[in-house]
Amino acid sequence: MDAGVSSDAVHGIAAFEEAARAIAGAENLRAAVAADSIVRVPPRLVVEPATETDLARVLKLANGAGLAVIPRGGGTKLAWGNPPRRADVVLSTARLNAIVEHAHSDLTVTAEAGCTIAQLAETLAQHNQRLALDALWPSRATVGGILSTNDSGALRLRFGSLRDLVIGVTLALPDGTLAKSGGKVVKNVAGYDLPKLVTGAIGTLGVITQATFRLHPMPKEARTISCLARDTREGQRLLLAIQNSKLAHSALQIRFVESMRPQLDVLFEATEAGCAAQTEQLRKVLSPAATIDSGAAVWKARQELYSEATTNNANSALAKISVLPTQIADAYQSLSSIAAANRIRFNAVIQATGLGTIYFAGQPSDMAPTLTQLRARVEALDGSLGIAHGPDATPGLDAWGNAGDALPLMREVKRQFDPKSTLNPGRFVGGL
Repeated sequence: MDAGVSSDAVHGIAAFEEAARAIAGAENLRAAVAADSIVRVPPRLVVEPATETDLARVLKLANGAGLAVIPRGGGTKLAWGNPPRRADVVLSTARLNAIVEHAHSDLTVTAEAGCTIAQLAETLAQHNQRLALDALWPSRATVGGILSTNDSGALRLRFGSLRDLVIGVTLALPDGTLAKSGGKVVKNVAGYDLPKLVTGAIGTLGVITQATFRLHPMPKEARTISCLARDTREGQRLLLAIQNSKLAHSALQIRFVESMRPQLDVLFEATEAGCAAQTEQLRKVLSPAATIDSGAAVWKARQELYSEATTNNANSALAKISVLPTQIADAYQSLSSIAAANRIRFNAVIQATGLGTIYFAGQPSDMAPTLTQLRARVEALDGSLGIAHGPDATPGLDAWGNAGDALPLMREVKRQFDPKSTLNPGRFVGGL
């Protein structure tokens, strides 16, 4: 018996394992290994049900046995959020990977939670349609995972976040209920808005088993134009000038590499003639700053920062920043001065919405003061700084920061959906 684990807990896990094996099949339940750990917390078992009904039955079993359940899709974002207080069972959606319905004439699609974004994109492309987002690691990221983490990327500037794109979900609740909300049409306002509620909730309210999205046509042409700003203030001025213009751009970002000039990237999606006209107008807006056709690779900057943090795991950190677009320069100046004082190197990419990603590299012992001080500065701007990855030297650093006045309401919602705190306990804002 493991130290610190009661005999009742061991018996509870054993009984759950026997019953879950009967539901999912013996070959779809296994002992967890080191690679299954969630922010350095090891679970005991991994279960992969084949249907949403079986998943709900397994979840009900775990809830009844008092076990902590960690929902998992492709596992690309398990580092996001706080370490769980407990982790007994990883409940995988890997086998729930079908595209249920593509109503291409209605511009909607329904897919199971374990369907990868790349698989979904390939199917939609056959009808020249797309789910208008640029999620991280699309070959491994799943429908349920991107919804749970609200990962939508630079295209949200034009098409909105996932809360704007999702129109229906099916959710397995801890008591075994399969709750459905929304529908298969773009305009559907009946009932409780469960899709928006569970988007970004990190799997703390239920396990998403299916989702329905609104779609958009594939663009006929795409063109990316970039320019270098003299300094951070000019970079922000140019970004705001583009936003305040009549340009119909799909994405806009500003990239910062330590001690280098900021670079702005603008994406146009239209016909060839439309892209040409938009490019000409952009050059007038940016004049006298020089522009270049830079290509689609610049839109991988956010993923490159995440990949670098994963590769340089022990000596890096990754933060998600949110500020007003008018405060990007102020946030950058705070970042630059704090990083320099703590001997930390950094790269950053910030979207025109004010949402961005910052990669830090340096000694692990210097990360906590850097992140703590920067969070205080950002929160003073009424922004937020979430930590998506941190070295082992920063285990006590909260991933979310100040929860604000919404925390009592969030606690009540959690209590209504998951009264035993079975799902991802402690992972979300305020220890939910």
